[in-house]
Amino acid sequence: MITQESVEAYTSQLRRRFVKSFLDILILRLIESKPTWGYDIIKETEAQYDFKLRHGALYPMLNELEERGLLKSTKKLQKGRIRRVYTITPMGKQVLQASQEFLKQQTTEYEG
Repeated sequence: MITQESVEAYTSQLRRRFVKSFLDILILRLIESKPTWGYDIIKETEAQYDFKLRHGALYPMLNELEERGLLKSTKKLQKGRIRRVYTITPMGKQVLQASQEFLKQQTTEYEG
């Protein structure tokens, strides 16, 4: 018998799988809303998706996104510390928009 608890458990599992699979897109989306640094991305991911993002997963992903030209970073003094602040590039915005359109197509009802 399917219970509300089993639906919630499956939904939670699905959310974690989604975050893991689309981490690059979620990072681009977070950075698009405001330039930010790694620690803030970790905290925001935890708050929004109830997902504990580890430094060992985040920083290689940020480096890869920057190497691909989707993000750029600058060192800035913030709150008394030098931080690497990431911003999304125009190409990053294009990739984000294309991925959002693709996901929207996958979640809308088929009208064929």
